[in-house]
Formats: sequence, C-alpha cells, structure tokens
Amino acid sequence: MTDTAAPAASVAAPTRVHRRLRGGGPRAGTVAAFLTPFFLPFLLFYLVPVGYALWQSLRVVRRTGGQYGTSYTTFGGFEQYAQVLRNTEFWSSIGRIGLFGVVQVPVMLCVALIIALLLDTPLLKLKAFFRITAFMPYAVPGVIAAIMWSYLYSPQLSPVVDLLNGIGLKPDFLGPGAVLWSTANVSTWLWTGYNMLIMFSALQSIPQELYEAAKIDGASNWTIAWRVKVPIIAPSIVLTSVFSIIGTLQLYAEPAVLRQISSNISSTFTPNMLAYTVASGNNYQQAAAVSVVIAVITFVLSFGFMRLTAKRAGL
Repeated sequence: MTDTAAPAASVAAPTRVHRRLRGGGPRAGTVAAFLTPFFLPFLLFYLVPVGYALWQSLRVVRRTGGQYGTSYTTFGGFEQYAQVLRNTEFWSSIGRIGLFGVVQVPVMLCVALIIALLLDTPLLKLKAFFRITAFMPYAVPGVIAAIMWSYLYSPQLSPVVDLLNGIGLKPDFLGPGAVLWSTANVSTWLWTGYNMLIMFSALQSIPQELYEAAKIDGASNWTIAWRVKVPIIAPSIVLTSVFSIIGTLQLYAEPAVLRQISSNISSTFTPNMLAYTVASGNNYQQAAAVSVVIAVITFVLSFGFMRLTAKRAGL
C-alpha cells in the first residue's frame, strides 16, 4: 500500500504560501508598513503641492466693473503660461542661468573629478583628512556660505580685496561683469565636495585587479586614471551632471543673499527669484506658471542630457 498523503501535503504547502504572498496577507501588511513612512510624506509634501501648483497655474484673476471692481478667480487655461513666455525678464533670467550652468557645472565637476582621482591614488597620504576637508563645505548651509562669501566680496570688509588692492589690483567681485561669476564661485565651493564624494565612492568599487593588470601592461598612473578609472565611473559623472543641471535651474539662496550687498543682482536675477518676486506681489497664479515652466525646462534638459550620454556612460 502506497502512502500518497505526505507528497500531497508537501505540494499543497508551497501552493498555500505562494497564494498567501501573491494575494496579500501578513507579508503584504509588513511591506506596506515599511513603505508608508516614505509614501505618505511624498504624497503630502510633493505630489499634492505639485498638483496644486498645476491647478493654480491654470487660473486667472478677473475683475468686475473695471480696474477697481471686485476680483474673482476663474479658469483661464494657458493664459498664465502665455504671459510667462512673453515676459522678457523670464527669458533674461533663463539666459543668465544658462550661461551660469554652461561655465560653472563643467568647472565644478572637473574639480570634483580631479580631487576624487587624487584621493584614490595610493601615493596620497592622510586620505581621510583630505576627504573630510574637501567634503566639509557641503555641510555648510547655502545661506551661511553665501553670507560668508559676501564678507569676502565686500570692498569695505574683505581682507582679500584689501590684499589685492595692496598689490595694485582693483577687484570688483560684485560689479555688473563679475557678480554672476562670484555667485558661481560660491556654488562651486559649496557643491564640489558633494560631487567628489559620489565619484570617489564609485572609484572605491573598482576591483584592484584592474589596476594591477594595467600596471603589468606598463600603464602609468595618469594612463590608469584617464583610460581605466574615468570610463568606469562615467555613470557617476553623468549622475552628478544631472544633479548639477537641476540644481542650477533651482539657484536661489546664493544670489538672494548677495543681492543684499550688490545692486547688480535684481529681484529677477534667476528664474526662482522671479517666481518668488511674482508671488510676493500676490500673483500666485503666474508664480505657479513660472514654477511649472522651470520644472519643464529642467526635465527637458536633464532628460535630454541623459539620453545623449546614456550609451557612452553605460547607463
């Protein structure tokens, strides 16, 4: 007599487990419990504000009975966007921030890459000290960094300006031709360490056997850095580039602080400053439209950059 009960039970048990996992049960509840602390703030503080901004950007303020009549808000379609696209100050701020990004982002990433490669070389001593030193500016809030640099730029307070004046130079860091690059210097000082850490972490994941094989083939340290390390960490370079593009279009704190000591920075110096200025005039609908347009431009530039570099970077 053959006992078929045990095999049947052994087949049924995994089936019941599979059904329980697929259909929910205790494990699904555990997963939901772990995900809720993330998705709830993401919904409340990201998706809901974005949706509200989109809705506000489609509304306009009308008045009954002329200029001094009663105001009311109604659906206006894309009227706010048409006003934004006709606004010369908006396009001036976009052009200004575009020039800023074309110069500042490559310089910052090149400096970050050089520091990361230097920290990864076996010839460098005190690596932990230099790594912390390079990363330390990122720990300073952007507003505090801008205040600190504003003292170094101020002709009345800066020891740097006094030193340069003493040797015959007359720097004007806050002049009309230099204030954009003074702002870029603050951003570069603040964010280079952050980008360096991402690149350095990618370098640390490269197997040492690759370096040993390259040395056996007669490669120098420069050749290993340029021909081995940089191509391997190309995805990290692309990632930091995308972050930098996004951050450039969101630039606000540094020029807003420097504006307190320089008349060459207007209230519409960057797109975000323009949106804040418009909102300060109680025109929240147009400010929302400006914000949405900035978000669309940011998405197009960052996504386009990733599309152009994805294959080369191995993404």
